[in-house]
Amino acid sequence: MTYLILRVVIFLGIGIAIFLGVRRIWRDWKGEFKAVDKQKRERDLQERARPDVVTLKRDKDGKFRAPEDRP
Repeated sequence: MTYLILRVVIFLGIGIAIFLGVRRIWRDWKGEFKAVDKQKRERDLQERARPDVVTLKRDKDGKFRAPEDRP
C-alpha cells in the first residue's frame, strides 16, 4: 500500500514539473513573439512615415495607383 501511494506521488510530482516547465516555455516564446511583432510594427510605421513612400489605393478598375496617377 505504501509503495502504491509513493509511486502515485512520484508520478504526480513529475507530471506537475513537466506541466510547469511547458507552461514557462510557452509563456517565454509567446512573449518573444509579441516583442518581435511589436518591433516589426514600429519599423513598418517608421518606413511608412518616410517622404519617399507612396501610398497606393485601388482604383475603380482594380489596379493600384498612386494619387497623382489616377485619371
